[in-house]
This record gives sequence, C-alpha cells and structure tokens, in this order.
Amino acid sequence: MDTITIDSLIEKINEIDKRYDIGKIKRAYELADAAHEGQMRSSGEKYITHPLSVASILLDYHMDTDTICAALLHDVVEDTDTSLEDIRRQFGEDVALMVDGVTKIGQVPLNTKEEQQAENIRKILMAMSKDIRVIIIKLADRLHNMRTLYARPPHKQRKTSLETMNFYAPIAHRLGMSDVKEEMESIAIHYLDPYGCKEIERLLDVHKEERDSFIDHIIERIRSRITDIKPEPIIEGRVKSIFSIYKKMYVKNKPFDEIYDIYAVRIIVHSVIECYNVLGVIHDLFSPMPYRFKDYIATPKPNRYQSLHTTVIGKEGIPFEVQIRTVEMHNTAQYGIAAHWKYKAGLNGSVAGEQRFDWIRQLLERQQESDDVEQITDAIKTDLSQDEVYVFSPKGDVFALPNGANVIDFAYAIHTEIGNKMTGAKVGGRMVQFDYQVKTGDIIEIFTSGSPNYGPNRNWLDIAKTTGAKTKIRSWFKKERREENIVCGRDELEREFKRNGIQNTPELLEDTAHRARFDSVDDLYAAIGYGGVSMSKIIQRIKEAQSRAQKEQSQTLPTGDEITEATNRRSRQKGIIVEGVDNCLIKFAQCCNPLPGDPIIGFVTRGFGVSIHKQDCINVINNMDSAENKDRWIKASWAGVDDETYRATINIIAEQKSSIIADITAAIAINRISMNEMNMHRLKNGNTELIITIEIAGVEQLANLMLRLRKIPGVISVERTGKQ
Repeated sequence: MDTITIDSLIEKINEIDKRYDIGKIKRAYELADAAHEGQMRSSGEKYITHPLSVASILLDYHMDTDTICAALLHDVVEDTDTSLEDIRRQFGEDVALMVDGVTKIGQVPLNTKEEQQAENIRKILMAMSKDIRVIIIKLADRLHNMRTLYARPPHKQRKTSLETMNFYAPIAHRLGMSDVKEEMESIAIHYLDPYGCKEIERLLDVHKEERDSFIDHIIERIRSRITDIKPEPIIEGRVKSIFSIYKKMYVKNKPFDEIYDIYAVRIIVHSVIECYNVLGVIHDLFSPMPYRFKDYIATPKPNRYQSLHTTVIGKEGIPFEVQIRTVEMHNTAQYGIAAHWKYKAGLNGSVAGEQRFDWIRQLLERQQESDDVEQITDAIKTDLSQDEVYVFSPKGDVFALPNGANVIDFAYAIHTEIGNKMTGAKVGGRMVQFDYQVKTGDIIEIFTSGSPNYGPNRNWLDIAKTTGAKTKIRSWFKKERREENIVCGRDELEREFKRNGIQNTPELLEDTAHRARFDSVDDLYAAIGYGGVSMSKIIQRIKEAQSRAQKEQSQTLPTGDEITEATNRRSRQKGIIVEGVDNCLIKFAQCCNPLPGDPIIGFVTRGFGVSIHKQDCINVINNMDSAENKDRWIKASWAGVDDETYRATINIIAEQKSSIIADITAAIAINRISMNEMNMHRLKNGNTELIITIEIAGVEQLANLMLRLRKIPGVISVERTGKQ
C-alpha cells in the first residue's frame, strides 16, 4: 500500500474536475502535521499518514474542501493539545462541527466501556443528524484503520473487527455505500474467522480457471443479444464477496454447492425501460429460477438502492445472479449518499428535509428515550440490521422491517396509535398470532380497538423485535400505567432479591435508586415495571456495592488480636503491626518492596529495627529455616487503610517506538501516581526495557496501573520487581 503524502494528495485534488481551496487544505495539513509530531502508528509509520489516507479516501468520492480539512484534523482534538476552538477560529464552524462529531468522548467519566461505546454512538448519531459528512469521514477513518489492522495485536484485531461488523458496516449499508461496506466486512471476517475464510477461498480456487471461463462465456452470450442497445451497456462479471458466501455457509448453514448466486453478472444500461427489456432477454436466454426475482426498481430499499435481481441457470447447469440497473442507480449503489458529491454538487452536509435520513433521527430519538445502556446497544444492532423484509399494507404501501420482525413491529411501523390499539392481524387473508414473523411480499391487515382505554399488553415487550415498537410500548406504559408499573416493578425486584439472597432494606432501595440515577424508589419501581431498565444491571450494581462495603468493613473492623491489645505488645509504624515488639524502627526491604495487600513478615535486624518482607520474597524462602535466623522472623500485618504511599518497581518490555515513553508516562499520570525514577536500555532483540520506580497506595492500585500499561500498543510485558 502506497504511503500518502501531502504532495500526492494535492496531485489527486488537481486531477478532480472540481474547485478546491488548496490553501485551506494545506493549512489544515500543516496544523495536523505539527500537532501529531512524534506520534507513531502501530505499523511504525508517522501518525500523520493516517489523516492523509482518510482524506485520500474521501477524495475518491470528491468530497468538498471542508470535509477534506476535517479529515486531516479529525484526531487532533482527541490526541493532541489542539482545542476545538483553535480549529473553529482557523477553519470555520463547519470544519469544527465535523471534527467534534468524529472525536470520541473517551474523556467523559462513565461506569463501563459499554456505556462509553453507547455514548460515542449517540454522539455520532447526533452529529450525523446535523451534518451527514461526519459519518462519511468516520467511515473513511474506520476503513483505513481496517486496512492497517494487520499491525495491531490479535485481541485488538478481533475487537475492532467485531465493532466494525456491528456498527460501521451496517451504517455504510444504510447510507448505500456498498463498496465501503463490502471492504470492511471482507477484512473483518478474515480476523474474526480466518479458518472459515480460508476454506471458502480454497473452494473458490478449486475451479478458478473453469469459473473465469464460465463468466466470460456468459458475458459474451448476453452481449451478443443486446447489441442493438445504444449507448452500449456495460457488462461486468464477478464472484460474490467472501463475506456474502460466508453468511450463507456458516450463518444460514448452507453447503457451498447450494449457494446459487456465487457467480454474478451486472448489466448497466441508460434507462429504466432498457432494464426491463434486458430482463426479458435474460429470461429468454437462460432459465429463471422460481422465487428468485426481485424488483428493487419498483420497490427501492430504504437506502435508495435500485436494481433488478434474477437468478437463472444456463445450459452448463450452473446458477448465477444477474443484476440490471441504470448508470445513476449503479452510482447510488456503489457510493450511496457520497454519490451526491462525486456526481452532483453535494448537500452541504445538511440532512434537513431528506426523507432518506429519517432513520437517523428516529434512531437518535429512541436512544435518547432509553434509560439503559444494554437496550441502546441492542437497539443499534437491530435497527441497523442489513437483512430486511418488504411487506405491504392492504392499500399497497411498502414497509421495510428487519428480518425476524412480526406483526406487532409492523403495526407500530404504520403508526404508534395503530400499534397501541391493535387487537389482531391478518396475513394473506388469514388470522395470525402476534409473534408471526413477516416475510417479503406479505400483505398485512391490522385490526384495532375503538376503546379509549385499550392499550398494548406487557408481554408484547418480549414479542416485539424492533426498537421502535419496544420504545413505543414502554412509552405507553410509562405515561398511562404509572401506579401499575410501580406495583409490577416492586414485585419483580422483590422476587429478584429473594432469588439472589439479597436482604431488602429501605436504605438499600434508596441507594439502588440513586445509583441507577432515579429521583425516588417509586421511579425505580416504575422503570422496572415498564421495562425501561435492565433488572440484571440493577442486581449486578447491588452486588458490587455490597462487595465493596464488606471489603471496606473488613479493613476497618478490629481483629481478634487488636481486641486483646492490652495483653499483646505490638509496634504500629508506617501502617505496619509487628507482634510482640514495642515502638521499634520499621523499614521496607528493598529486595521485594512489599505493598499494602501483600502477605508480609518481619525480620529483626541487628541495630536497624524490623525489616518488612513479602512472605514469598526469595530471601524469606531461602533463610526462613536456617538455624542462625530462624528465631528472628516475626509475624507482621498491615494496620489498615492509611494515607501513606509505598515504593514499588515495575519492569516493562516494549517495542522500540518513539512514542512509547510518552504513552507509558501518560498512563502513570492519569492514575495520579508519582514516578520517582526511570531507567531505560535497549535489549539485544531490538526491544526496550524500562525499570520504573513509583509511589503507590497498595497492590490494588498497582494491579490497575499494570493492567492499563499492558493495554498500551507496543507494550510486550509488565512485571512487578523488587529491585531498585
């Protein structure tokens, strides 16, 4: 992959038949280059290559000057000292808005990584609703990160790939950017299931020459029959993407030989009538397979995708798919919303009045209404599902629903009141159960009640599949049945308390409501009653709070030895209790540097008081049973929580990177830990060894720090050592 430079980026701009403010773009590059000075990527390249590559991807779509500037600056607020106000002052409000939308909100103190991820997604959706260019930049950013994922550790590769599959690829699909979606999926699945991908590649390679010959032969047969169409149609042959085949083999459990659209031919013409004429020619040349024809021209997908799809079989007995579309439909299919910049004047980022973006606003509204993080993340996966079915009302209106949706979801898709008043449903003229899963082509009739007091049933929350339906059901119960919700919520919480062995007290309920961010216990009951909060999360928080309280209590309660302090002399210095010794000098052994929480033992020195060691210290193990020193070992323990800090030494092995020291010292500073000393030297294998001495409160704080250090890209190992 060629490295992008500012010169090659400007050269690419000059090749585009569009006016750009090159001076503004150069200024954005200069600011980004200076801000990222000294920062490196996991691949070993300078960090500035990433924003340059993102900008280059966006130029493939002919995005405007402000978008290119925002791409170059998209990481400076998050990763450097540059402020959003600096960008606003130098490059204007639009660029600042886009940079702010793309910037993560990792600085916000949230309880869990899941909450942080949900808030990140909310912010992206909010920014998208104001300026659609935000998500186009974000998709280009993620696409380049996927292309360079080989340089990341395996666990990071899997995590990033899964996040891409669950959020970014579906967003690209919703925006109609199929080339971005397919590349993301193709890269991600290779990291998530490399063995499955290799098996598919092996199956595809078995008859590669015959396959290529087959596609070429099909194209020639089609071309010879449509020579009268002018301008001449474009005919392309291809094999379906690895991920498309993977889904059918491993998700739908189909054998390779039963996947009928592995081979595909695309025909691009210049008018809608030519699409249907070519379809007739195809069905005359080849035998169409039953139930394998889809007309997305008459019934476009929600992302504006239009095309005719048919699966046919030639005399060779090999099935293949044919897609027929116009040039404009093809541009929309490949580039989606970005086609507005590539082939038109663009939208200036505005989504106001654009019906195709209603799903963004609806998704955002649902997330704002939700009280629970789990519901937010599950909702996003459901609402952005790429598998959709298309159903009809008796009047012929078309509704797109996620695969697996039922008649309750359909009723609420028509209108909130239709859903709330639904008493039954007919599909194809026959009554069906509420959990009937709708299928493409179903004609669905909903029956409603005229009673003003009629409303949904609580068990609909377990039946409905779409976030929209569930949100509207919860909203109805929240507004119309508060007292009933409180009773149901109280009963459900009490049942969970009994099942988990939790003693119910007024203090516990008040604390639980406060932790869940409710104003009163009744509000907590009501939220449980209408399904606005996850019961599993409530119980989890209570158990965690009780565990912390028990731990604190055990640290502060007097021990049996302390109760008999009058008859048992001990020395209490530096947070240490030494049995049988009064007011002696206490010092910590430098061979093992014990910390609060470590099991310890004392050694009576000659003239220097008691030296405190870890019980597993090598010097303790080697000298404990020696005749000379056996009587000098003495019981010792930590006195409890105090405000003192203790010296600890950690040994870090890391890759040779210019930014590694900055990353490590930043991690130590974030934990509010003082660093006394750092020694560094180069190992023979090219890695770097760092020996760092710090002031620490105890083993728990040290464990948290070491965990954070191990997560730094380039860090190979982090170990505690006793050496100074």
